[in-house]
Amino acid sequence: MIKTFESIDKSILKALPNPSKGAYEIKVKVPEFTFLGVQKQPDFATCYLTFYPNEKIIELKSLKLYVYHLRDIVVSYERLINIMYDHLMEVYEPDRLRLVMLCNPRGGISARLTIDSDWGVRGGKEKYKDWNQTDDNWNVLM
Repeated sequence: MIKTFESIDKSILKALPNPSKGAYEIKVKVPEFTFLGVQKQPDFATCYLTFYPNEKIIELKSLKLYVYHLRDIVVSYERLINIMYDHLMEVYEPDRLRLVMLCNPRGGISARLTIDSDWGVRGGKEKYKDWNQTDDNWNVLM
């Protein structure tokens, strides 16, 4: 049976209470992010999350299970980044979420997709302004 993007289950994502009252940044790297592209061929990416929590933080085990759940879903990476972003925002209600997908080459072309809740077009207040940098410096930070 073919599973499409409608089958993606956000209830897999679990939250933990934020143990800190102060602001901080959580960075998560998912180096083995896989799913089935629209041609039902495996697509591979590295996914990066930058997360500024409010009341809830990400339970990493549930994020891992959510990512594993995507392995047999047929979806374009353009749709997938939007669905994943929406799910993370709904479940965790962060002050800020930045999601970056670095998609491995397919047919000789690779892609980088980014969504940031700080963008005005996404309803953000554009208070961080670091999203206008050309490099996220992930290699230095991770």
